[in-house]
Amino acid sequence: MNVGVYGSGYLGTVVSACLADLGMPVTCYDADTTLVMDSAQGTLRFHEKNLKEIVRRNVRADRLMYTTELESVARRAGAIFIAEDTPDEIEHIVPELAAVAQPHAVFVIVTPTPVGTTRRIETELRMRSYKQHVVVQPMFLTDGCAVEDFNWPDRLVLGTTSHDAVDVMKQIYRPIVMRGVPLIVTSYETAELVREASTAFVATKLSFINELASLCDHVKADATDLALAMGLDKKIGPRCLQPGARIGGAFVENEMNALASLAEEFGVSLKVLTAAREVNHDFSDQVMEKLTSLMPSVVGREVGILGLAFKPNTNCVAGSVSLSLARGLISRGARVRAYDPVAIPEAQRELNDVVHFCQTAYEAAEGSDALVVGTGWPEFRALDWQRVKKLLKTPVVFDTKNMLDAGRLRNMGFRYLGIGRS
Repeated sequence: MNVGVYGSGYLGTVVSACLADLGMPVTCYDADTTLVMDSAQGTLRFHEKNLKEIVRRNVRADRLMYTTELESVARRAGAIFIAEDTPDEIEHIVPELAAVAQPHAVFVIVTPTPVGTTRRIETELRMRSYKQHVVVQPMFLTDGCAVEDFNWPDRLVLGTTSHDAVDVMKQIYRPIVMRGVPLIVTSYETAELVREASTAFVATKLSFINELASLCDHVKADATDLALAMGLDKKIGPRCLQPGARIGGAFVENEMNALASLAEEFGVSLKVLTAAREVNHDFSDQVMEKLTSLMPSVVGREVGILGLAFKPNTNCVAGSVSLSLARGLISRGARVRAYDPVAIPEAQRELNDVVHFCQTAYEAAEGSDALVVGTGWPEFRALDWQRVKKLLKTPVVFDTKNMLDAGRLRNMGFRYLGIGRS
């Protein structure tokens, strides 16, 4: 079966490449000629772990093609994945495709959409006498782990009213289903809600452990050990229970806004969601407060920041604590030097050249009054910390990800501060 993918932004690129890697012949459409040409050559406009290699491998194998000709994609494909990064035009895109697609094609909406969107799309198709099937499939992809999340999902969720569509989806995802991954078939509304609800729950979990980390600072407990002990409880689980993390990424804010708006529309009070969003939003302020406890005045001080992406293995800076910290430091009169392996171009667009961007971690440390680890890139663990100590004006390290060996650094003469690790 030929598969089409509408959109070659972040989501469309991940979906098309990973579907091709499952062995499906995939054609990815986008109206942007330059974007299509770049993608066909394996040149991506964002960084996602292992994705570039998968795109290039499948292009070479002729399983993955890119085009600007929408009708040719629609006429050939038995299933068309709608994978735009924003839902703004989804309700116009699907009827447009239905006019030229195969009569019994399956439209698979993987773009995060507000609850009720897919039901309206199906109603519109039936009003126009189109017979194509519609499926909404929430994608639980995490920036930096998107390929792994696609290939090894915890579950596949399909919202549809069509048994035929389910059969088609089972055929597409056969390699994954055969591994025993649960397949949940439910209503449109439930499938749309599950992603928003899952995102909100992760935000709640992270917010809770970060609040406990603040308590740990006061009672001389270790938040890292606390999270480990809690996470070993099967009722809780270890994932997304790391103090110092904050939920971020390109889709997160929209999803939580959509869930809050839905609840407000129906007069439902989601108090836990409101509190979690507040804690998640205020986490950057807490980081700033802890840093200023090391330096009562930051005016005229130089601060080095290691990591600008909101998490490792991605260049996405949406929700990045490092960017919020850089803005806060500059507003208080400090100077900021920053390094990230892949996210500097994105950070430059956000920070408008008010930060000195460095080519290495050592350059960011040189002459700084304090060094902040803002992203958990593994390479920061492997730094020559004796060299870092010599480069720093004062040996102060603020590890916002609790990723470094606190005891070792303190024995080396660093003043070390973590999150909930007094």
